[in-house]
Amino acid sequence: RATEVVRAARPYHLVIFGATGFTGQFVVEEVARTVSEGPGGNLKWAVAGRSKPKLEKVLEKAAGALSKPELRTEVDILVADVAEADSLAAMCRQAVIVLNCVGPYRFYGEPVVKACVENGAHHIDISGEPQFLESMQLNYSSQAAERGVYIIGSCGFDSIPADMGVLFTRDQFKGTLASVESFLTVSSGPDGGCIHDGTWLSAIYGFADSQKLRSLRRKFNHRPLPPVGPKLKPRGALFYSNEIQQYAIPFMGSDPSVVKRTQRFLVEEHEATPVQYGAYAGVGGLGNTIKLLFAGMMFMLLVKFSFGRNLLIKYPEFFSFGAFTKAGPTRKQMEGSSFQMAFHGVGYKEEQDTFQGKPTTKIRTLVQGPEVGYVATPIAMVQSALTILNEPAALPKKGGVYTPGAAFSKTTLINRLNQHGIQFSVI
Repeated sequence: RATEVVRAARPYHLVIFGATGFTGQFVVEEVARTVSEGPGGNLKWAVAGRSKPKLEKVLEKAAGALSKPELRTEVDILVADVAEADSLAAMCRQAVIVLNCVGPYRFYGEPVVKACVENGAHHIDISGEPQFLESMQLNYSSQAAERGVYIIGSCGFDSIPADMGVLFTRDQFKGTLASVESFLTVSSGPDGGCIHDGTWLSAIYGFADSQKLRSLRRKFNHRPLPPVGPKLKPRGALFYSNEIQQYAIPFMGSDPSVVKRTQRFLVEEHEATPVQYGAYAGVGGLGNTIKLLFAGMMFMLLVKFSFGRNLLIKYPEFFSFGAFTKAGPTRKQMEGSSFQMAFHGVGYKEEQDTFQGKPTTKIRTLVQGPEVGYVATPIAMVQSALTILNEPAALPKKGGVYTPGAAFSKTTLINRLNQHGIQFSVI
């Protein structure tokens, strides 16, 4: 691993790019909390973005929130702009890993990935946009492999709980796991909850572009993975889930796409048997469901036309019934929120060597944690980075563009997450 030697000379283990964004602020605070977990008990880090004064404000805010006044003076600031390739190259040359918080990634992600690959920095993002994630795999995987660079996408709430949750379920299952369905429920405290409209924007552009995603997938020329046991049938667009005792819909995020890519990697690289996967999200009782259906129909109608998209972009709060706002949630709202992802798996006992007929054995596991967007996401992102820094020998043999499950299946990431409030358990 000649590349490890070269990287040892870099001034920073981590550079947080896009630290002034809504999520970036919380990633900065999470890194500041975990400095003692860096190599040799000392994490060297810096913040980066377009505006030095704004970056100073981020450190100021973090210093106040964590009662760590030293953050104001001890953290270096790098000025870098997505539109200026030289500034990105200079930033990437100084980092072992770039934590990229600049979304929507479909607009701003690729230049950063390119700069990381060309300048030998690993790259972690928190994208939930399958089109971005899969096109990075198509376009940069072989270059990344040549340079010994790990480009690991979707290391936030999208899609660490789902991807690592499926692996955890598989590893806890005694026998051969055939399929898993996950059911997400999110609860908020008395102050309610919402999500910053950056995520809303990503969703708008994602739906508008769904045709492109289909043609991108055809370029991979993948053969279908051989299923173990009966084919997992998708549930309806809206159904009552006995598993979580409420109405549920298919989960709209990147989880199914990411899990599928992980399973393909494990089949191709480790000759594992693939696990089929379905992802669902609870929407609550009847009142909520009607509201959601109405919002969903409006969204689907408007997202097809540019004037409709402009309306959605301008008035996120109105069109999402308050779920997405331009201001994002308050810290108090974040403290009151949490998530649970229940995994229901079926498979065959150890002594069975043929996988015919109905699977005979069941397993239930749970991943639970704090507020999804700005507490769980930074924890997952930072722990992914610390895993790369502290366990390089457990990563895939060569660099490339990877899902979290592909990159971290042989590491202790799940234990690290357990210690930081994202808990994996067998029920």
